[in-house]
Amino acid sequence: MSNISITPTDRLFVLTGAGISAESGLPTFRAEDGLWAGNRIEDVCTPEAWERNPALVWQFYSKRRADGAKAQPNPAHFALAQLEKQLGNRFFLCTQNVDDLHERAGSARLLHMHGELAKAHCDRDCGAPPVEDRAIYASLAEVGRCSCGGRLRPHIVFFGEIPLEMDRIQAEIRKATLMLVVGTSGSVYPAANFVHWARQAAARTVYIGPEPPLNASAFTHIVEGKAGQVLPGLFRVE
Repeated sequence: MSNISITPTDRLFVLTGAGISAESGLPTFRAEDGLWAGNRIEDVCTPEAWERNPALVWQFYSKRRADGAKAQPNPAHFALAQLEKQLGNRFFLCTQNVDDLHERAGSARLLHMHGELAKAHCDRDCGAPPVEDRAIYASLAEVGRCSCGGRLRPHIVFFGEIPLEMDRIQAEIRKATLMLVVGTSGSVYPAANFVHWARQAAARTVYIGPEPPLNASAFTHIVEGKAGQVLPGLFRVE
């Protein structure tokens, strides 16, 4: 398709999902050989799992950290970082992904709504901010504790928990005149609603992915293909 223009008055909101990281070799949740292969969600990614067996949870996320450290940003990550450089404060990136591939590509104006793999926080919710933590733990005994005595848990939004900074996300969507959604299936809420909120605010909406998402009817443009191939050069900044 022809280039999509971004005018001097446009504000771009970008939402990325597992598909963009899959192009860097990180498994998605739902593929047959994906993230949960051999692991039940109930055992590694719920508050109840953490209460029941924190050692297993840390084992799972330590493996994810090891895999994430080996992955490299792909052309789609770099294309988004370039758009941010061109648009400045008219650009905002929200990602469902917990890896740091966007940051390593150069993105700065971004929010991880499902948490960050390279951080940990107190499981007592004592108010202490998350801390950087990239360790690969061999046992629970190696995991540190908060100054309040609570155990550090992965800084990940478990299933059943509320995504981070939803008020800020909604405010950014209200300001956006253009929304770009990359590599997400449209089946995970509340992220699947973002495009509907953008349309209510009269924004143009663009989807990039290998196949249409479940919420395809809400998009004004559907671009089928791998993000690393179609995203570079798709937008023309006027």
